[in-house]
Amino acid sequence: MLELKTSREIEAMRTTGAFIAELLDDLQQRALVGANLLDLEHRARHLIEERGAVSCYWDYAPSFGRGPFRNVICLSVNDAVLHGLPHDYDLRDGDLLSMDIAVSVDGWVADSARSLIVGTPRADDQRLIEATERALAAGIDAARPGGRLGDISAAIGAVAADYGYPVNTEFGGHGLGRTMHEDPHVSNQGRAGRGLVLRPGLTLALEPWFARGTDKIVYDLDGWTIRSADGSRTAHSEHTIAITDGDPLVLTRRAA
Repeated sequence: MLELKTSREIEAMRTTGAFIAELLDDLQQRALVGANLLDLEHRARHLIEERGAVSCYWDYAPSFGRGPFRNVICLSVNDAVLHGLPHDYDLRDGDLLSMDIAVSVDGWVADSARSLIVGTPRADDQRLIEATERALAAGIDAARPGGRLGDISAAIGAVAADYGYPVNTEFGGHGLGRTMHEDPHVSNQGRAGRGLVLRPGLTLALEPWFARGTDKIVYDLDGWTIRSADGSRTAHSEHTIAITDGDPLVLTRRAA
């Protein structure tokens, strides 16, 4: 069931989103060569507690995971792309790190992810991250009232095709608001003009993620971390947005 948000509720989600942007900025500055993933996890916990926010990940137990998730952020390195379980790993020069987090502030959720290169960048990694960022921008631009959900999916998929990256459709974007996952599912590939009519008040997390060489995935033994099946590197970008009467609002940007 879809829940359309009022303007006041969207502003509440924007408050959450601004906090998430600040948190990711903080972690990005700390994601240096030698930084340990567990230290980044503990820093995220501290910032969430300090803000009086609530992690949407802690104790999360979906059908695809192994037991409740007992961390507040997903940290995925190199060929890992989604649901990376923070563990005792020191970041190395050239690692590609994806950070994904969802929290609730005063009962309203926002969700965001970004990818970055630790230390010395590699051109092919920069290109992969750029593709997810451009796909995200295209998906946001397609989120117009009266359009269709398929317009967003098609816009994301078109950017992936332009870059020559395959698209996995098992995991994608989603609705959110009072909880982290609400209807509808937002695929990263689709047909324009198809699907749900986009209406003002609909809030969505759009999250294109691509692997360089495959659309197939495998799971780590931890039951959570998802990797590209061929070991190729991966990247992930995500924003929470709101459909309005005009331009879409991006709710997970730092407040001006």
